[in-house]
Amino acid sequence: MADDDKFTDINGKAIFLECQNHSSFCREFTVSAPKVSLLRVMVYTCSVWLVAYVVFFLTENTAVLSGAIFVTLVGMLLHIHFVKIDQETLLIIGSLGVQLSSSYASGRESTTFIEMSKIKDIVINEAIYMQGVIYYLCILLKDPTDPDTVSSVVPLFQSSKPRLNCLVKVYKSCQEILAKC
Repeated sequence: MADDDKFTDINGKAIFLECQNHSSFCREFTVSAPKVSLLRVMVYTCSVWLVAYVVFFLTENTAVLSGAIFVTLVGMLLHIHFVKIDQETLLIIGSLGVQLSSSYASGRESTTFIEMSKIKDIVINEAIYMQGVIYYLCILLKDPTDPDTVSSVVPLFQSSKPRLNCLVKVYKSCQEILAKC
């Protein structure tokens, strides 16, 4: 069963949550952000090049124009390869573990796997961000020396930053699977 709902991030921008039930012990949640805006890229590029042209006009130094072109091209490549995440995926498999994946705008993917034996719980936590309170989903990892304590926290959906209504949907589904383990 796959259902698509529309949600927003903490800034009010639209994000999409796709939930897939592979079995009663396996669910996948994908949070997708809008693709890179071509208009936004053009505005930034034109702004940098316009400033560079004004500086070139005043100084008559061609290195300014070459530098501006180089900086904008390298900046765009670095942004889409290391910063702009198009989608984040949480795959929870009861008794096996949790896989976290991030897909960048360039097509690069990053994946992390956490064994179920290391997971204490999955919770919704709150944090103060700017002048408000935001909520985020996180995995609490057991301390190897004392299983009753938490050794570290792994935040989920860091790039997309979904609001509480989206997090609650993922949380409830994750808790159903954790209860069966």
